Amino acid sequence: MSGTLHGLKVIEIAGIGPAPFSAMMLADMGADVIRIERANAPASGFEMPVDCEFLNRGRRSVALDLKTPEGVAQLKRLIVRADMLFEGYRPGAMERLGLGPQDCWDVNPRLVYGRMTGFGQTGPLAGAAGHDINYIALSGALAATGPREGPPVPPLNLVGDFGGGGMLLTVGLLAAYIEAQRSGKGQVVDAAMVDGATLLMTGNYAFRAAGYWKDERFSNLIDGGAPWYSVYATADGRHVALGSIEPRFYQHFLQRAGVDPASLPAQHDQARWPELRQALAALFASRTAAQWSELLEGGDACFAPVLSMPEAPDHPHMRAREAFIEVGGQRQPAPAPRFSRTPSAVRSAPPRPGQHTEEVLREWGAV
Repeated sequence: MSGTLHGLKVIEIAGIGPAPFSAMMLADMGADVIRIERANAPASGFEMPVDCEFLNRGRRSVALDLKTPEGVAQLKRLIVRADMLFEGYRPGAMERLGLGPQDCWDVNPRLVYGRMTGFGQTGPLAGAAGHDINYIALSGALAATGPREGPPVPPLNLVGDFGGGGMLLTVGLLAAYIEAQRSGKGQVVDAAMVDGATLLMTGNYAFRAAGYWKDERFSNLIDGGAPWYSVYATADGRHVALGSIEPRFYQHFLQRAGVDPASLPAQHDQARWPELRQALAALFASRTAAQWSELLEGGDACFAPVLSMPEAPDHPHMRAREAFIEVGGQRQPAPAPRFSRTPSAVRSAPPRPGQHTEEVLREWGAV
């Protein structure tokens, strides 16, 4: 066992989406993460084969009935040994179980207590149900994403659930843990996906404040509006991504593509962007995606082929970086970031619910 977080003891109250993602990151970095499954819990509607539950990898599973005094008492005995606990229920749910922050601090005052919700612990929407699309809608991110015509397009569930949710929770938990080593006191980490999605938009709000952002989709430097920061179809029906924002990178692209800059509208002449886009579309349609990759990849054109999920693991760069690994016979993204001295690793395949109940209860002195 190794990793930057080796020795850290974490309790994850089982849920779906962003909280398990945070638990996965902590486990990949070496923490001993115990996933508390609710015994006899109703089906969530998203059941998958255990070996495909990639977000649950690297940790052990304990099944407890938290609606009984016995189950609550067992969890509190685990909490005595834990450095942090986090949950993803609506506000008040853990308190009703007798497992709110103060209940836990009564047995372990140093415990860091993470709360992963959509709308946060306070505010008029705190108790409302929601999903990624709702949180990014309130942040301004959804309105800015997609083509000019038609409705906005959700960028998968990366901005709210995983970037603004799971990663934000992970940073908050680790920051609070560092502080607890100084103060000897735990605290609540209120990680709301609506907050995280808004935080991720800081740079875009800066562009807007400086007058560099139009409140119209597909009209800005990085929303697909700029012809030199967009996706184009190739001769074989594939797509490639061009991101030549800086003038020197744009000039490099034109040079490698064999295009005379004088034959095109100026890069930043927005009035002629439609004309420039049409010219670049015709250019990219003249070669296959493989031909464009051979011509442009590895240089300064800021170019990449658009790969599907089955294709991504086999790209030469992704293979060289070992960006995908195999766990339990299933290929999946590798741990990140990378550490030079204490590398992260996936220590086990996803567990069966309750697989390690007796083992963990004995090991943590909870029986």
